[in-house]
Amino acid sequence: MGKLIAAIDQGTTSTRCMIFNLRGEIVGASQREHRQIFPKAGWVEHDPLEIWEQTQRVVAEAVAKLGRAGRDLVAVGITNQRETTVVWNRRTGRPYHNALVWQDTRTDRLCAELAGEAGPDRFRARVGLPLSIYFAGPKLRWLLDHVPGLRADAERGEALFGTVDSWLVWNLTGGVDGGVHITDRTNASRTMLMGLESGQWDETMLESMGVPRAMLPAIRPSSDPNLYGHTLPEGPFGARIPICGVLGDQQAATVGQCCFAAGEAKNTYGTGCFMLLNTGTEIVHSRHGLLTTVCYQFGDAPIVYALEGSIAVTGSLVQWLRDNLHLIDSAAEIENLAYTVEDNGGVYFVPAFSGLYAPYWRSDARGVIVGLTRFANRGHLARAALEATAFQTREVLDAMYQDSGVALQALKVDGGMVRNELLMQFQADVLGVPVVRPRVSETTALGAAYAAGLAVGFWRSTDELRANWGVDKSWVPTPSAPAHSTLYARWKKAVTRTFDWVEEP
Repeated sequence: MGKLIAAIDQGTTSTRCMIFNLRGEIVGASQREHRQIFPKAGWVEHDPLEIWEQTQRVVAEAVAKLGRAGRDLVAVGITNQRETTVVWNRRTGRPYHNALVWQDTRTDRLCAELAGEAGPDRFRARVGLPLSIYFAGPKLRWLLDHVPGLRADAERGEALFGTVDSWLVWNLTGGVDGGVHITDRTNASRTMLMGLESGQWDETMLESMGVPRAMLPAIRPSSDPNLYGHTLPEGPFGARIPICGVLGDQQAATVGQCCFAAGEAKNTYGTGCFMLLNTGTEIVHSRHGLLTTVCYQFGDAPIVYALEGSIAVTGSLVQWLRDNLHLIDSAAEIENLAYTVEDNGGVYFVPAFSGLYAPYWRSDARGVIVGLTRFANRGHLARAALEATAFQTREVLDAMYQDSGVALQALKVDGGMVRNELLMQFQADVLGVPVVRPRVSETTALGAAYAAGLAVGFWRSTDELRANWGVDKSWVPTPSAPAHSTLYARWKKAVTRTFDWVEEP
């Protein structure tokens, strides 16, 4: 079978371990879901210990499926749900609190206080991000303010902070017995605590957020030939293997899609939807509601940046229809249900469950279903839910064009929802450009594998990675499709109905 690379893909709803060969093909995999914890309306949490337990299980299962080939693993890469915030004790390894998930809204008032008269763009020039409930820095500040004893422990260096990548690397490399406390620049760029130009923790931001420096991980490249550390022989891999690649999930998908040239873009359809446009080594500050973020850094090469459009709810809307409304029994059923009707019947579903992200950044928004008549049925709701993903993607693409002047010729897509062919055709119609699905659609895990493999010379260059990429299927726009104009205009009208729903008490 030859040498292999392992990738841990720790996502919002599940954790996977996937193993790749030199051609970027999946040769082994395991996946397990974890609980979604909702203590209050708008609050979303995960149990870090459960995530670590599930990580150990999927790694052990994936390696066991390989048999003796498990000994051929030469490196481990990690990709993770970004912004989700974990704090734990370095001596006990116990979390102080459940992880605050990127979708969590409890920092709304704190963000308003931090913004002050300067508004949500107070720090945008420094960190590339607006003040928003989305990012890890305000979540960490909330924990420091509300968990008894945490701030004192943090100032003494007893409490550690990290996004989920840091939590996993620390545990995989020994935990309380010498665990390595690091993060990479893509994840650090999502905290509001890292200077975008320096690529280091920014003292002004730490002071403004009230975060003790002692609790922060060291920032390293996304692909690091110097290695972060090694797995332990007694750990889930059963061997000493270098960990040398870490990327936030959307940056990992960008790498997995081989978007290495400025002007190349991808869109990932998962729990949320995330479009990234590679801007090269140039920092492009958005004027149209996008984020400026780190795309990746390979070794000691310059940091590569990106514009990003982040959409909070896409695949999780289908999950909500399944779990909360019981409209379907499995996510896969949504496509067949949507096919029972010819169009949306005038129904539009704007899933602003956690407010609206790009390009609006409205934390006061909440979800709405509009255009209901006695004619509407289950099929129309299903179709409206899928169309919401395509419409939101169009809004982000429009903003990217306004910021960059780059008109995409085609959109590379990946993630769980790209198996839905009705959605992909509608997406092409709404955008007016072809939509292209690669042969390996699990590009998030693949990107983490690529980062680790480049670090150890498993792959020698990005040209080798490009050679692995190939088209599985493309969808071209339907001529004169109303989705591009008429339906999109109605969607924009529906979005305005979500504004100003949450008011200050």
